[in-house]
Amino acid sequence: MESQDPSLRPTTTSQDLHSGEKVFRALAAAAAVLFAAGLAATLLHSRAEIAVALRWIGVGLFVPFAVRRRSLLMWTFFAMLAGAVLGVDAPRCAAQTHFLGEIFLRLIRMIVAPLIFGGIVTGIAGHNELRGVGRVALKSIVFFEAVTTLGLIFGTIAINLSRAGVGLTLPAAAQVAAPVARPANWQDILLNIFPENIAQAVAQNQILQVAIFALLFGTALATLPEKRRAPLVSVLRALTETMFRLTRFVMYMAPLAAGAALAYTVGSMGLATMLPLLKLVVTGYATLIAFVLLVLAPILLIARIPLRRFAAAVAEPAALGFATTSSEAALPLAMERMEAFGVPRWIVSFVIPTGYSFNMTGSSIYLSMAAIFAAQAAGIHLSAGEQIVMLATLLLTSKGVAGVPRATLVVLMAVAGSFHIPAAAVMMLLGVDAVMDMGRTAMNVIGNCMAAAVVARWEGELTLSQEEPLL
Repeated sequence: MESQDPSLRPTTTSQDLHSGEKVFRALAAAAAVLFAAGLAATLLHSRAEIAVALRWIGVGLFVPFAVRRRSLLMWTFFAMLAGAVLGVDAPRCAAQTHFLGEIFLRLIRMIVAPLIFGGIVTGIAGHNELRGVGRVALKSIVFFEAVTTLGLIFGTIAINLSRAGVGLTLPAAAQVAAPVARPANWQDILLNIFPENIAQAVAQNQILQVAIFALLFGTALATLPEKRRAPLVSVLRALTETMFRLTRFVMYMAPLAAGAALAYTVGSMGLATMLPLLKLVVTGYATLIAFVLLVLAPILLIARIPLRRFAAAVAEPAALGFATTSSEAALPLAMERMEAFGVPRWIVSFVIPTGYSFNMTGSSIYLSMAAIFAAQAAGIHLSAGEQIVMLATLLLTSKGVAGVPRATLVVLMAVAGSFHIPAAAVMMLLGVDAVMDMGRTAMNVIGNCMAAAVVARWEGELTLSQEEPLL
């Protein structure tokens, strides 16, 4: 067989690759320009056909760039962009996509319980971490409460500065009776932590109860002789590895689910209904950004955790939480990314699920902001002392409804009744709750991931390169 002259073989040089990259970047830039032009055409009341065509051409030009990147984050971003456009231009069609997000959430709920159970039990019984569990639990709770309290304070300061609710008139359509919502006392909160039926806890997706059962089960298993516990530990390790592999399969559906969720939200609510509350939305997202820069980033630096690498690790889980407005949807991916980041599996499996009840960082920022916004909209002036009491109430009641869909509304209704704020003022927030839920869910995911990394650093268990820069 004759050998081909190497000089005649087609080669791909770095210059060709660089040129190809430039082409795809140019397509992405053109897509952004056309998409922006489509939005501008709508704002300038140009012909609807032109605006729609510009937006969809922009989306189409972004496809080659997203396909080339082969990144879950990029695909999720593209799906969110396409979903938002679909919701604006074809709301009836967008309303039919809701089932895709529901399928994805069901698959996630299927994964979460065995993933947490296997991770905690194998970490304790398989790695002799029995002594470290108490320290990790204490450090996690202290960290969660400190960060959550700072979030409440940031939200209070931000809404008092922006005064977004001052001057608003309560709409007549919002004059409805407030649902009965009683804040849980501390005994109920503690009681709800411990499961009375593990099957029921799994069925109701009580993540913290599953974690507590796994903690007790792993502790009991660790006290058995090595020969007796080894077979069960081996089975649970195989279970955990299988669930992580299954997570990777399910995550391929994440971009589609994110796009469908955003399409449904925009299509069912519309963008115009959000304009009167735009100031609150801007205040909320500005506060989230300030919280990241002034609180989370300094904590990471003090703990000597590289910012860029941490940001890369949490980008995909945060984007998934942002699009689906569900921290639960991002939980398996967050656990996988933090383990790859260098946090031991047993710490990841304990800290992140516990954070679902004790570390609602983004929700705490929103709760204090929304409660005072409702008071401002109702024309009620709250003194500094009353606002402090409100923050303490929010700090307690937010722990009692963790895991409840739209839990923030339940908490706000409870607090509104305590401070004589009319239900109509709280119901106004429903117009922008879905939009703000995206940001606060992403912040919750970031906060839980950061807690796992910081606690692992405090325990001396975080595996990072010593030469890696912090910035």
